[in-house]
Amino acid sequence: MSEPRSVPRWPNAARRVRLWFEPTLLAVTAGALLLGVIAWAVGATSTADAAWVAGTAVAIVPALTWMAHALWRGRTGVDLIAVLSLGGTLVVHEYLAGSLIAVMLASGQALDAAAQRRASHDLRALLEHAPRFAHRYADGALETVVVDQVSVGDLLLVNPGEVVPVDGQVGSTAAVLDESVLTGEPAHVERTAGEPVRSGVVNAGSAFDLRASATAEESTYTGIVRLAQDAGAERAPVVRLADRYATWFLPLALLLAGGAWLITGSPVGAVAVLVVATPCPLLLAVPVAIVSGMSRASRIGVIIRDGAALENLGHATTVIVDKTGTLTAGRPTVVDVIAAPTVDASEVLRMAASLDQASPHVLADAIVAHARKQHLALLPPRDATEQPGRGMSGIVDGKRVEVGRLALPENRPRWADAVLNRAMLDATAIAWVSCESELHGALLLRDPLRRDAPRTLRRLRNAGLHRPRGYRQRATCSGRQSPR
Repeated sequence: MSEPRSVPRWPNAARRVRLWFEPTLLAVTAGALLLGVIAWAVGATSTADAAWVAGTAVAIVPALTWMAHALWRGRTGVDLIAVLSLGGTLVVHEYLAGSLIAVMLASGQALDAAAQRRASHDLRALLEHAPRFAHRYADGALETVVVDQVSVGDLLLVNPGEVVPVDGQVGSTAAVLDESVLTGEPAHVERTAGEPVRSGVVNAGSAFDLRASATAEESTYTGIVRLAQDAGAERAPVVRLADRYATWFLPLALLLAGGAWLITGSPVGAVAVLVVATPCPLLLAVPVAIVSGMSRASRIGVIIRDGAALENLGHATTVIVDKTGTLTAGRPTVVDVIAAPTVDASEVLRMAASLDQASPHVLADAIVAHARKQHLALLPPRDATEQPGRGMSGIVDGKRVEVGRLALPENRPRWADAVLNRAMLDATAIAWVSCESELHGALLLRDPLRRDAPRTLRRLRNAGLHRPRGYRQRATCSGRQSPR
């Protein structure tokens, strides 16, 4: 029985052949075994033997190929035992045993090929998302170049909806980015001038300039693709362990087979030892467990790169969890509305919600929803604009209103300091509200904990992950501090 293995990078034609070869081999060997069992059940023993012989013979040639490939790569696996067992059962006319070994051999190869096909599909998805071109400023004009031609220090233009081609810093006022490809976080993130931007993220706002800090080869997304390629070539530790055991198990099995032949005086005894020594159930369990685990994880939205990562997960004792959208609901709510001493809190909320009706920001949605829950009459805003790095501004009821991350004056009032202290203690986001350039109040927002978060953490501890750790990343978007 052969174990799952990494295969060479086949040419396209050979890869296409391999896509159907393993499933076809499994179908043929299994069909031959089943046909032989049916024929034997009805008394047609000669037909049964012929079917089992055919199934065994079909598996011998690919088994020889796999054995040669393992030896060429310097691995002394149990393929040799499988080949000797297949040939030996034909010599001593134990056709049923040979057919069973052939089916198990083909099963392991088919499962291995299925896992590699899915890994190749995931890798192709990564490669298709990789940026290929960049817009570079040159002599006062823009030129479109291949991303490999970008050098450190080049000034690039990233248009709306484009993938950031290389790592760099924001060269204009600000940029609104969708970093979900890298972080899994669906909320848009705002990066101001000089802040770093990683390749592979998507420009979710207006066009911005990017000062390249790395070449394409040295950038984040290329590194991710490279890691995925390396992971696809890595074999699970349990498979490597089977290879190490094979270095002494193989000679021991051959020695016992030779001893059985000498003692019994018949090759049947040697073949019996080889058949018993072929660890088909043990090694078949490896690809079955790995493929089943990866498939089960993918159905619930967890992508596992390779079998080695899945097996190592069984030894993990620490889990690092991103808070927003994982432990929390990902839908922030208004915790409190704080107004200046001379302003009514409901009026602060009404002005902010009226203006935020024109904003797609997740915090703006929370403010509008809270105002409607309070049954406040919202007014339609005029000349509403969203400024990256500040927030929303516009006309509400004939007055200039601003909502977001506003620049506080040095001589700010004491109530504003109290808001800052409370936000720090309660881990809440702040949306300041000003009217006619005068600070009128602030809204505190928090992303509530998911109801199933405590149960999930308990189950993680019961599974052996005794050291859960939270991960918080500061992120801003459209002038508001995101509740991270």
